[in-house]
Amino acid sequence: MTHALYALPHSLYSGRARSYLIKNNIPFQEFSCGHESFKAEIVAEAKLATIPVLRTEEGQVIRDGAAIIEYFEAANGRPCLPATPKQQIVSGLFDLIGAEGLLRPAMHYRWNFPEENLSFLHYHFFHSQRDHPEREAKTQHMMDKMRYAATVFGVTDDSRELVEALYMEFLLALDKHFEQYPYLLGWKPCIGDFGLLAPLFAHLGRDPKPLQIMQQQAVHVYRWVERMNRSNQDVPEYYNAGSGFLADDQIPDTLLAVLRAAAQDFLPETRAAAQSINGWLADNPAARGDRASRYLGQNEGKAHFVVRGQSFETGAQPYRFFQLQIVQDAYKSCDDAERAGIETMLDSCGLQELLTIELDRRLEQRDNLEVWV
Repeated sequence: MTHALYALPHSLYSGRARSYLIKNNIPFQEFSCGHESFKAEIVAEAKLATIPVLRTEEGQVIRDGAAIIEYFEAANGRPCLPATPKQQIVSGLFDLIGAEGLLRPAMHYRWNFPEENLSFLHYHFFHSQRDHPEREAKTQHMMDKMRYAATVFGVTDDSRELVEALYMEFLLALDKHFEQYPYLLGWKPCIGDFGLLAPLFAHLGRDPKPLQIMQQQAVHVYRWVERMNRSNQDVPEYYNAGSGFLADDQIPDTLLAVLRAAAQDFLPETRAAAQSINGWLADNPAARGDRASRYLGQNEGKAHFVVRGQSFETGAQPYRFFQLQIVQDAYKSCDDAERAGIETMLDSCGLQELLTIELDRRLEQRDNLEVWV
């Protein structure tokens, strides 16, 4: 039995796990979450009916894209984790920014351009449902639910212009980086590449409206999206291509510029979300091992923050801090000189505060759930 990946073509987090399997030449067969085996065999062990989920060759069920990647990284000598301190931190930051920091533009460009996107999206949501008399009704219900999510991530009539401006600044900075290198840290993908692909493939690099923007204004990013879905290195336009991460713990200035662009809303939102969740924890003491709800509507907390004079209200989700812990733990494991170098680097990007923003309780993944510890 080969590995089975339960996923969808238009699913943001599915793209992260799928790309990892492809780039690491791990054989797998992909099934829709509408497949009868998902409900019959997978959900009980996955604990939640979310995707992606992997069933390994041995029959182990692993839910969550980051957990799927960690399973293979731990088993294979961590081929996608840089060995040097600054590169390890930067890889973790892009994993975090991709998985959590670009959800606002991803949801905006998917749901707020119905003239360009609606028929494309309907096809995908319709075909994620099994043939059933209520298939169309279920399709509309799911699309309405996800359309609402765009507002929960802070996209409103007042904020959409700024959401688009911030995304374009990020996209164009990233395009300049990929003009120089095919991957974030040089000549092979790091963990951060897979996290960043999550929004930049399924939503922003595949839905018709944002795909057009990417192809016309950020072709180097578009090529990276293609590259991340191909098993070979795929670097013919780089005539002096290397074969690994950049030497000497190098972080290109072009990549620091991308982090600087991301920091503009990612840092204030992270700060506000931590304050909100810590307030929620104070009012709702969680027992050790209690599930930390990740998804919309499961937490009362809202994050309130301001970017360029524009107020945002977004859902405060603990999962952001599960991923941030990985970055902070890597930083704490460094010696004093390495920490100083990391601090200087992040200070130049406006992200040094991420090293100290913490929840009052740690999070872990246990038995396919995020739990409080």
